[in-house]
Amino acid sequence: MQSSAIKTPLGAFHAFADDHGLCRLLFPESPRELFSTETRQSESTNHPVFKKLARQLNQYLRGERRIFDLSIAPKGTPFQMQVWQLLLQIPYGETKSYGDLATGMGNINKARAVGGAAHVNPLPIIIPCHRLIGKNSNLTGYAGGLKIKKYLLELEHKTST
Repeated sequence: MQSSAIKTPLGAFHAFADDHGLCRLLFPESPRELFSTETRQSESTNHPVFKKLARQLNQYLRGERRIFDLSIAPKGTPFQMQVWQLLLQIPYGETKSYGDLATGMGNINKARAVGGAAHVNPLPIIIPCHRLIGKNSNLTGYAGGLKIKKYLLELEHKTST
């Protein structure tokens, strides 16, 4: 596992990649306990995905990119992976509720489980869990904080119209 700091206008994100691609992206203000011992030991900027991530993430934050073209390798349970795949299908500038995603999975009663899977999304922004909103269009929790979630949604709304 290799890691690198990715500088953006929002601060330095921390990215982690293995031989299969980008595994994890942490927000600039992420608590240090989220960094595992193994990833802290191998800081490097040599992984090819880091250069692409830096370019694409900054393009996205400037409103110049809507879709990421990166090798990703998130790790999770089969249910989490299913939710993350559905998140990737939410179009830029649009939102869905947790219930919408659960219904798309065939069970409206799984809305809380969808929220749990979104909460542990290892690649926020890349897998756009910020596009998930609560019932009645309420903004709900986000790993980067509600201020960042609101910023990302406003950026996408402004640049998609």
